[in-house]
Amino acid sequence: MAKIFSFCNQKGGVGKTTTALNLAACIGEKGRKVLLVDIDPQGNATSGLGLNKNEAVETVYELIIGKSSMSQTVVSTSFTNLYIIQANAHLSGAEVELVGWDRREFLLKDHLDGAVSDFDFVFVDCPPSLGLLTLNALSASDGIIIPLQCEYYALEGLGQLLETFQLVREKLNPKLQLSGIILTMADFRTNLTEQVIDDVRGHFREQVFESVIPRAVRISEAPSFGKPAVVYARDSKGALAYRKAADEFLARFGTLPLASEAISQNEGTSREVENVGS
Repeated sequence: MAKIFSFCNQKGGVGKTTTALNLAACIGEKGRKVLLVDIDPQGNATSGLGLNKNEAVETVYELIIGKSSMSQTVVSTSFTNLYIIQANAHLSGAEVELVGWDRREFLLKDHLDGAVSDFDFVFVDCPPSLGLLTLNALSASDGIIIPLQCEYYALEGLGQLLETFQLVREKLNPKLQLSGIILTMADFRTNLTEQVIDDVRGHFREQVFESVIPRAVRISEAPSFGKPAVVYARDSKGALAYRKAADEFLARFGTLPLASEAISQNEGTSREVENVGS
């Protein structure tokens, strides 16, 4: 069964989508089957994988309001073992539309629960806010990954995010864990970057990934080409940092059998049962 992780930070421009895309692409290349759920109305994860979000018909919006099923919304990408549920601007009014619905915080969870056996990991790219869409993501998730920009103001917003995380654990999803913090956009020419890294490591210790993602031109360029940086510029320093982060991620969470192996085992068991009954 897949583990579900939300990539979350209410502050925009911290590398949240970039981190989700690049980890997903790296993990897919390593043989794990990954589903990326774009639940941000901006649809940056969708366009970042080379898909035209304006042409998407069956999106996460249609999924959560019940007009489409998982099988209708999950589409393959041109990247190894990487699948996506797309998003576009249709999602922007969902928080207002869904406010009166029963179980409105669990709409995404209700759909993902029936499909996690098909994947090894599900990554949910959240919007830069702490509204209903993010609550849906956190309610469906086993863990939260926080991309954190190496700047002072990023630290200020972290407290509010952690308060929301704790409330979700208490009220909606007691299994939710703080699975990791990935430091992004590091400019090692400045003392502030080193200070932020030291402060975060000092407080969160082993929850902080060792790999620090640098501020890099190749990372910034990649979305305009519809590719993760690890594909667009494989040997760039940003891509290498994300590959190291993916290795760390798998070392922490990659101990479960592959989805393909689980399916094969189930098929084998079914055949054995059939043979016994024949």
